[in-house]
Amino acid sequence: MKFFMITNCPELASFATRSGVDRIFIDTEILGKEARQGHLNTVISRHTLDDIYRIRPSVPEGGLLVRINPIHDGSEAEIDLAISAGADILMLPMFSGPEEVRAFTSAVRGRARCSLLLETVGAATTLRECLQVRGVDEVHIGLNDLHLELGMDFMFEPLASGIVDTIAEVLRDSRIPFGIGGIARVGEGLLPAELLLTEHVRLGSTAAILSRTFHRQASSVNEIKAQMDFSAEVEKLRKAFQQSKTYDEDKLLAAHHKVQESVRTIVQSIKANRA
Repeated sequence: MKFFMITNCPELASFATRSGVDRIFIDTEILGKEARQGHLNTVISRHTLDDIYRIRPSVPEGGLLVRINPIHDGSEAEIDLAISAGADILMLPMFSGPEEVRAFTSAVRGRARCSLLLETVGAATTLRECLQVRGVDEVHIGLNDLHLELGMDFMFEPLASGIVDTIAEVLRDSRIPFGIGGIARVGEGLLPAELLLTEHVRLGSTAAILSRTFHRQASSVNEIKAQMDFSAEVEKLRKAFQQSKTYDEDKLLAAHHKVQESVRTIVQSIKANRA
């Protein structure tokens, strides 16, 4: 299981990778994001391509992921800059079909790994065609924007509704490695991390982003050390994932039903509070 952490702080990136984080995630996506998420309690990163230069010396080779903007007129120049700055993996957000994927991989030209962030209905419905594009290395299923486009009330509804099951089946058939959403600490979150990790195992996912609640939006090493044993919490996630891998099919399915039940309860509460 790979864990990603979003940060543009070199000191924090170095600390995180020494503490068990597999990838550092620079998030330069900004086009259209304010319109989609500005009304929500979400964090919109203000990272820039210059942050890649700053953080590169602090991240082991192969471990620096950069989310670029959706395909636009300046994508080729943006991709060139990100690669020259030291990005190991580029992530394309908000694509809706194979044309954008082809533009992305063609611009990368094999100079970095190509990761697709699947977070639109169009991407889900055209996924098989998208994966046939040469150069796609991996996929991450983004639950936040996907649940918004589907008109759902809670970020994990796609996980409970069967939509993610369908997506994961296509990815497994295509033998493309993939991850799903974000994750909090073991024992925390509306859906506890250990329960979500059983879903990762059931579906075949091998990656997750450490959510902002995992480290309480800490912006420095001192902030993290003051409120948690970071490496111990990462190790707890790994152990929970490994434990879930020992479950048989019936136990994984029972955990899935528990996720569905929990999601229904949470959604009912959200709707009741809104009424």
